[in-house]
Amino acid sequence: MNAAVAETEKPTLIIGHTVMGKGARRADGSVWEGDVKQHGAPFGQDATDATVKSLGGDPADPIQLWSDCLALHQARHEELRGIVKERRAGKAAWAAKNPEKAVLYTRFFDKSPWPVRWDEIEFGKNLATRNASATVLSALAEQLPNMVVASADLADSDKTEAFLKKTGAFKKGDFSGAFLHAGVAELTMAAVCTGMSLHGGVIPACGTFFAFSDYMKPVMRMAALQEAQVIFLWSHDSFRVGEDGPTHQPIEQEAQARLLEQMKNLSGKRSFTVYRAADSAEMLVAWRAAVESTASPTALLLTRQDIPDLALPDRRKQAKGLLRGGYVAEADPSPEVVLLASGSELGLILDAAKLLRAEGRRVQVSSIPSTGLFLEQDAAYRETVVPSGLPVLAVTVALPAVLSPLVGPFGTVMGMERFGASANFKVLDEKFGYTPVNVAARAKAQIADARKTAEVLIAQAKALLA
Repeated sequence: MNAAVAETEKPTLIIGHTVMGKGARRADGSVWEGDVKQHGAPFGQDATDATVKSLGGDPADPIQLWSDCLALHQARHEELRGIVKERRAGKAAWAAKNPEKAVLYTRFFDKSPWPVRWDEIEFGKNLATRNASATVLSALAEQLPNMVVASADLADSDKTEAFLKKTGAFKKGDFSGAFLHAGVAELTMAAVCTGMSLHGGVIPACGTFFAFSDYMKPVMRMAALQEAQVIFLWSHDSFRVGEDGPTHQPIEQEAQARLLEQMKNLSGKRSFTVYRAADSAEMLVAWRAAVESTASPTALLLTRQDIPDLALPDRRKQAKGLLRGGYVAEADPSPEVVLLASGSELGLILDAAKLLRAEGRRVQVSSIPSTGLFLEQDAAYRETVVPSGLPVLAVTVALPAVLSPLVGPFGTVMGMERFGASANFKVLDEKFGYTPVNVAARAKAQIADARKTAEVLIAQAKALLA
């Protein structure tokens, strides 16, 4: 142990050659050492008594506090009190000599919102949301002094390099930068960032492709359980990755991540939040929510492909509906069908709505960037966004399960139920039916199906009342 503590240049591995259940006895007194069942099976009272007796204890009074052990612990207790007192004095002396840094130190750890100039962040036109995220990261590198960003060997693709360019990479003996090149080690990167959050004082974010979030699942769960503020940046969020092929095209990953949105942490609150922004306006709101969410992790799902800015009135103000998980993007009076989606599909269903209106149809379009957050809203608000008595067509590039909790008895989900394919994303959109013409056709079919469903439900209700 002393040699391990003294080693400062490389990791140390200590191997303990032990015997499982050393000293253990069965109820009949026979030796029970080395039995793999001891890993999880309780001994039972008779075996416990036999084991205590074999180890020199008294089964009738098995917990003995020996005087020399008590003295050792008391001495260590006093020693630790002295160490704490000395360190507190050192910290106070440092603070007296460095009053500005002391204020900054306290500010880092109290988790109060940092005065980021969010409203001054400006975006280019029609950006992929990974590039919109890069614009925010560039601003945060200059305005958020306690942020640390990591990337799993993909900084140029997940666009975390925008942060790196404004700061610097960690190097041995030099921590003046704030960027960690984690290498191809997504699990380790996520664990390091979670550890930073639990330590406190910094806001960690880590980036990789969404398909590779599979490697991070155990740490995502632990971050959610431990209420750690970690920002997960997952780019290449759909089959529109294109030529990278099915191995890099996430399908089921969003459903898996959003399951955590439905889990409560030990404080009884949502343990994880996933935002899939539809354009730069939503991306800005999502990033702010992630930075200010100090008691739980947040994931931002980012497109690789450019997506058009949504031509909706007062867009930046409207996009703040993301903070309720979903909102009405546009609506005709007395709509006859509701289209809903998240991320890049919001633009798709807006285009489909134009086609439907050209045929005289009345349409409501709703954005649902966070399913878990939306389901927490009061029933009256949810009813305005997704009216329960109307036909609903939800469109997602993930498994249909992502949006199926929202569509109600007269709704359906158009989603992916197969792996992707290797081709340009525009070709894949055509192949898989993600076109305004097809969505509009599916919406008209849903109106007809909803009428049939209503007739069946009315007949069933009449039968019950008869």
